[in-house]
Amino acid sequence: MKVVACFVLGLAALAAARPDVVGDQTLVTMDIKQKQFFILKLLNNVLGPVMYKDIEDIGKNFKIEDNMDMYTKQNVVKVFLNNWNIGFLPRGEIFTLHVDRQLKEVVTMFHMLYYAKDFTTFIKTACWMRLYLNEGMFVYALTVAVRHREDCRGIILPPPYEIYPYFFVRADVIQKAYMLKMKKGLLDNKLCDFYGIKKTDKDIYIIDENVYDTRVYLNDEDRLRYFTEDIDLNTYYYYFHVDYPFWMKDDFITNKFMMRRWELTMYVYQQILARYYLERLSNGLGDILNLSWYKPIRKGYWPWMLLHNGVQMPVRFNNQIIVGDKDISVTKLLEDYERIITEAIIKGYIEINGIRLDLTKPEDVEVLGKLIYGTIEKTDLTKLQVDSYRYLLILIKAVIGLNTWTNDQYFVVPSVLDNYQTALRDPVFYQLQKRLCNLLILFKRRLPSYTYEELYFPGVKVDNVVVDKLVTYFDDYLMDMTNAVIYNDEELKKTTSDMVFFVRKRRLNHQPFKVTLDILSDKTVDCVVRLFLGPKEDYLGRLIDLNINRVNFVELDSFMYKLNTGKNTIVRNSIDMHNLVRDRIMTRDLWKKMDTITDMRDLLIKDLRNYHTGFPTRLLLPKGRIGGLKMMLYVIVTPLKLVDNIDISILDTTRKDLFVDFRSTVLLDKMPLGFPFDRQIDFTKFFTANMKFLDVIIFHKPLVCDMKTHWDRYVLRNYDLVGVTPLVNDYYTGVDINTKVDRDVNVFDM
Repeated sequence: MKVVACFVLGLAALAAARPDVVGDQTLVTMDIKQKQFFILKLLNNVLGPVMYKDIEDIGKNFKIEDNMDMYTKQNVVKVFLNNWNIGFLPRGEIFTLHVDRQLKEVVTMFHMLYYAKDFTTFIKTACWMRLYLNEGMFVYALTVAVRHREDCRGIILPPPYEIYPYFFVRADVIQKAYMLKMKKGLLDNKLCDFYGIKKTDKDIYIIDENVYDTRVYLNDEDRLRYFTEDIDLNTYYYYFHVDYPFWMKDDFITNKFMMRRWELTMYVYQQILARYYLERLSNGLGDILNLSWYKPIRKGYWPWMLLHNGVQMPVRFNNQIIVGDKDISVTKLLEDYERIITEAIIKGYIEINGIRLDLTKPEDVEVLGKLIYGTIEKTDLTKLQVDSYRYLLILIKAVIGLNTWTNDQYFVVPSVLDNYQTALRDPVFYQLQKRLCNLLILFKRRLPSYTYEELYFPGVKVDNVVVDKLVTYFDDYLMDMTNAVIYNDEELKKTTSDMVFFVRKRRLNHQPFKVTLDILSDKTVDCVVRLFLGPKEDYLGRLIDLNINRVNFVELDSFMYKLNTGKNTIVRNSIDMHNLVRDRIMTRDLWKKMDTITDMRDLLIKDLRNYHTGFPTRLLLPKGRIGGLKMMLYVIVTPLKLVDNIDISILDTTRKDLFVDFRSTVLLDKMPLGFPFDRQIDFTKFFTANMKFLDVIIFHKPLVCDMKTHWDRYVLRNYDLVGVTPLVNDYYTGVDINTKVDRDVNVFDM
C-alpha cells in the first residue's frame, strides 16, 4: 500500500503549483528539473484541451513560418508547412504508423522537433503541436524526439499506459469509470463489491480488472493473457521501438552507445519469442505454430478494447481466413520479398540499385536486419533512402490486418497489431515473429559452428553454480487510468480531476532469488559472464535436442567482471540483474518526488534506473507450474573483447552525467548477441570448462482468484451444485484440487 499514501496529490494539482514558463529567458535557463516538469505537463491529459496557461500562450504566440531560421534544416520546415497546408490527421482520430500518409506526417513532426536549434525552439514547437495537431501523433513525435535529442537526455517520460490508458485497460473497466464519474461515485454497494470497485479514504476509486475473467474465452491462448497483456512488457516493446524506429535513418542514432542497431533489433525480437515460448510451456501449450498465408488462422483474439473515439478494436475469431480476394496482390508481394531475402541469404549477397551487399560474415547480420526490419540507405554522398523491402513486419501485418499497403486508407480502425503499445497482446504476433526469426536462423546456419578455441577460456573454470528456490506467484498492481476519463470545464480550470481512477491489475511476479557462481582462474583477467534460462523438456515431457532448443534460451543476465587469481565467488541478486526495471513510479508520485530533490542523478540511479530500456524484473522467470517446471540454467564465462572506441567509464554509476540508458552489457563485447546459442552447435567441440549447465525447477504458488470468489458469493450461493461440482480450472491458479479418493469404491460404480 505504499503507493496509496501518495494518492492525495494528483499530477495536475501539482502542476498547477509550478510557476508558469512564459518568457524566452526562462526557457533558455531551464535546468533538467524544469525541463522534466514541462514535458510532463505537455503529456498530461492529451485527449483534452490544453489546461496549462503557459503551454497555451507559447503555442498561440509561436509562428513556425516566421522562425524558419531556428531550425538546423530549413528544408524540413518547408516539407512540414507543405503538409500542414494540405492538412494533417484531425484531432480525435486514431493514429497508426502503418498507414503511409500518417507515417509521413508524424515523421515530419519528429523532424521539426529534432532539428530545432535549441531547447527553447523545441519547446515552442512542441507547444504549438500540442494545440493544433492530432494527439496520438503529438505524443509519438514528442516521445521519439525526447529520446533522441541530446538536450533532453535525462528526461523521464510518463509510462505510455498513463498517457493513453485505452491501449492497456479493458473497455468495461473504463466504462465503469465513466459511470462512476456520471453518478459522482454513487453506486450500489453490492454491485461495487461484485465488480471489485472500491473507494479509498483518500477518495481514490479503484476498479478491479481481473485478467482471469473468462466472459469471452476464444481458445487456449487466453491462458497467456497475464503475460501478453502485461502493461510493463508492452511498455518495454514500445520503448524499444521508440529508441530504434524502423523508419529512422542511421545518422539519427547519434548516441554512440546505441550501436549494432539491427543486430539488437533482431535479438530483442528473438528473445521476446523465446520468453513467450517458456510461458507456453508453463501452461501446457505446444510449440508456436508456423503461419501459412493460405490456411485460416486457428487462434482468434478478442482485445476487449474500445478507443477514445468510441470505435472498438477489431476482433479476430477462430479459423479466420487470411487471404481474401482483395489481399491476393499484397500476399504475392510479400511472398516475393521473403523469397528474395531467403535467396540472398543462401547466395551470400544481394544487389540493390547496383550496390552489392554481402551476407556471408558474422558482422553482415546488420545488413540482414535492415533488409527484414528496416530500409537500406545508399552509400553514396546523396544519402538517399531506398525502400528496399520496407519493413517486412508491416507488410505481414497488412496481410492479416488493415491491408493498408494497397488501400492506403487515411481513417482506419487499427488492429492490436498496428500499435506498438498493443502488438504483443495478439497470439498471431508471435507467429509472425517466428516467421521472421527463421530468416535470422537461416543466416546463422550458414555460418560455421564455434570452434573449441572460440568457446574455451584458458585457465578459467566454472566450478560450481548454486541457485535459490525459484517460486512465482501473482500479485496486484494499481495503475493510474485517470487520463482515460475526460475532464469537465471546471476540472480544466483547476487543472486537476475531481475524481482519480486506478485500475487493479493482476500480474506475474517471482520471489527474489540469487545465483551464486564459483569461478576458478589462474590469472587476473577481465571477462564477460552470461546466464541463460531455457527449457529442458517440451510440452509433452520429452527432452529437447540442444540444437533445436538453443533458440529457446532467454538471456537472464550478462555482466563484466574482473577475475582474480584463485577462487572467485560472484553473487547475482535477481533484482540487480542487467537491464531490468522495477515497477515504474506513478507520474503523480514522480512529480511529488522531483519537487523535493536537488540531485536528479540520485533519482536516476536509485529509483529510475533503466526506466526506458529495462525489461520488467517481475517477468524474469516464466510462471512455471504448481508441481514444478523443469528448466536449465546455462552459465558461460568468456574473455572480454571490447569493441573499438568505447569509454568503459559508462559502467561507473557514480558519474555526475549519468543520463545514459545502456541497453545491454554484451553490446560492449565483440561476440555476437546470443553467443554461443546463436549458431548451430557442434557437440564434439562445444563443452568446455568455462561453461556449465544446471537443472533448475520453477514452482508456481497458487493464488485465489477474486472473480471466482465474487461468483461463488453472489451467483452460486444458493445452488446445491456448488457442493458437488468443483469449479476447478487450471486457469484460475488459486483453486486447491481435491485429491482425496475413496479406495473402497469400485471404479465402475463411480
